[in-house]
Order: sequence, then C-alpha cells, then structure tokens
Amino acid sequence: MRPLCLSKKKLTSGGEIMATDNVVSFQSAARAPSAGRRLIPGRLRDARRAARLTQEELGLRSDVTRQSISSYEAGAKTPDPATFSKIVEALGQPPAYFTSENRETFGATSPRFFRKVGPETLRRHEACSVLGEWFAQTAYYLDSFINYPEVNLPEVAAADPSGRYSDEEIEAAAELTRKQWGLGLGPISNIVALVEKNGVVTCHYEMTGEKIDAFSFWNGSRPFIFMASEKEAGVRRRYDVAHEAAHLILHRWIEAEELLNPKTLKAIEAEADRFAGALLLPRKSFPNEVYTARLDAFLDLKLRWRVSIQAMVYRCKNLELIDDNQFTNLYKQISFRRWRSKEPMDDPDVIRIEQSRMLGQCMEPVMKAGKKHPDEVCADIALSPGLIAAFCNMPVSAFVQPDTDHSAPEGSPSLK
Repeated sequence: MRPLCLSKKKLTSGGEIMATDNVVSFQSAARAPSAGRRLIPGRLRDARRAARLTQEELGLRSDVTRQSISSYEAGAKTPDPATFSKIVEALGQPPAYFTSENRETFGATSPRFFRKVGPETLRRHEACSVLGEWFAQTAYYLDSFINYPEVNLPEVAAADPSGRYSDEEIEAAAELTRKQWGLGLGPISNIVALVEKNGVVTCHYEMTGEKIDAFSFWNGSRPFIFMASEKEAGVRRRYDVAHEAAHLILHRWIEAEELLNPKTLKAIEAEADRFAGALLLPRKSFPNEVYTARLDAFLDLKLRWRVSIQAMVYRCKNLELIDDNQFTNLYKQISFRRWRSKEPMDDPDVIRIEQSRMLGQCMEPVMKAGKKHPDEVCADIALSPGLIAAFCNMPVSAFVQPDTDHSAPEGSPSLK
C-alpha cells in the first residue's frame, strides 16, 4: 500500500492533494458542522407562532434582525450559541424542543373550528393550531401507558347535499347525543366530565389578551376540545364545551376550504349554537319550566340548568316560547342591567368552573407507578413543564423536581 506523504502537500476544497511547503491542512474537516444536534427550522417557526410573536418581534428579543430569524426558519442559517440561548428564553421552550422532531399523534388533524377568520385573527389562529398539535402529541404520548375511554359520539349527517342542517335535524342530533350518553331530560351536572367520559380529550390553557373561547378538532380517531378563554363564569365554559361538542358531532367532515367562506362559517356557527342550546336545554323539558317572560324569572332557571341567562333567552326564542318583541325587550333589559359581560351568579363560588381531568388522571399514575420519572416525561415530550402541566391540569411542581442536596447523602460512610 502506497503511503501518503504529508509534507509539501495540501488538500483542496474538492479533496485533491496539492503541493505546498506546509503540512497538510484538512480544511474541509474544519468547515464541517460542529458536533451536536442542530436546530430544526419548523420547530422554531411553531414555537414562535405559539408565542404569538412575529419574526421581527422575536428578532428584537434575540438581538438579531428579522431577516436572521427568517433565515433560521428557512434552514438557510443556524443561530450561534448566544443567539440560540436568547431564542430559547424568548419562546419559553426547552433547548431540546428545538432539536427534536415532532412527536407522533393519533393521525391527521381535521380543520379547527374558530368562530372568526380574517387577517386580524391570523396570528391567534396560528398559535391555536400549534398549541392544539402539541396538545394532541401530549395525549398520544400517554396512549402507550393508558387505556383512554372509547370515543362515543353519535354519527349524524345532514339530508341536504350542501351539508347544512335543518333546525329539526339539529334538535334530533342533540336528543340522540343525550340518549347515547345515557342522559335523561334534566340539567347536565358536569359537561366537561361528560364529554371526557365519552372519549373527548379536553384541556384549558388561557391565552391571555386574546378574544377566543375554545376550538375543537379531530386528530385521527380521537376528538379534542381546547378551551382557551379567560372566562371566570362556569356557565360560559359549559356553553363553550357544548358548542365545540356540536362541531365534533355535526361537522366532522367539513373541509378547511369551506371555513374560508364567511357565509358558510356563519351558518356552521349558528348550527353549533343551536345544538349547544338543545343539548343543555332539551325541548322536551326546559319549556315546562319557563312560566313567564320576566327577566328575573331566569335567575332561578340559571341556578338549576347552569346555563347563562342570555343563552336561555336565545333558547326560548328558538323554541318560540317568546316572540321577537319579547326577545328584543329582554335583551334591552340585559344591556340596561349590564349583564352582557357579567351576569348574576357568574361567581365560581355559586356555579363552579368545571375542570379538565382526563390527561391528569392518565399522567399521575404513570409517574406514581414509576413508569416515567417527571424529568423523563418533560424530556420525552420536549415541551416546557408549564405547558405540559396546563395540558394535564396539574401543578407545575409535579414536573419540576427540586434540586437534591447530595452534600450528606443517605448511606454515607460511618465508623464501625
């Protein structure tokens, strides 16, 4: 074998050896990427969207230009260590998140049902889409340890080829849902627990400063409801869940393109509202308790049915228990009393705010049984402990373990 002479030669960029007075310098090796995992552009983009930051805003927080952030997200450039640390701090996700591939989910994600579309809501909806995907990833992570409740949502379809439901079809769908869930004709005591029992994964993650109530979607064969509002009234959350359950049942096969049409979106939202009213206030029982159209009469009904006065007034109009003039008069009174944003008995001490439990009930036994240490959970999912805790409705302390003092460990040497 012919030996390689190291003197008076060097390697070109193409790997050829050229004569020189210097010792061989392996320049191509010097230009190779440094050891370690590299930032994944799509993960940076998603984290920025989840934080509701523009490229320019993230650049300002990271002391780089918007163009630099754009290059990082396109994969054309990689941030230096100092800039990467600032990006990590600005976006609130662990370093491992940015170098880890997306986790698996139950399957493809259906369109998410937002009540408004347009340029002014784009940033908010992008954030929700990313958070929803992370939520589904967290749920799927537990699927290998826990048997989730079977999905038990009725299958319904509109008779009209357009996909739009008649009022009677919506009422019938709500009645079918109640029957399939084993409900009678009385008030639903806890609708969040009810939908979770029937296979819907829910969570509550407040998006501070954003005007969004909730959204829902299917991920593979698993339905999800993501509650994002800052509402402090239990009746409003209950209505949001009923509204999103309507989308999961009535609108599972809606295409994303259909939601871009304002008229179609308005019709779909009206159908979900009608279903929510029918589910919470059945037409075969609720009308029997509406004995007068006086506004104060709805106070007792609110306490019993756990539905807002405004939603009950709308329901009375839908069922033709009141006419248009009575409806208008009641709403004028609601506005005059300043009940549009906050009604009597909205205090959580009166009507409690129902909490998501399913993921927490899945996560806790996994960690308590020692199948996964909290540190492993955070490392595996590669999201911030605060976000995982929010998805599971658990305290952050459950995932952030205190530092252990090893200065005097158990089993220290002792005199014989």
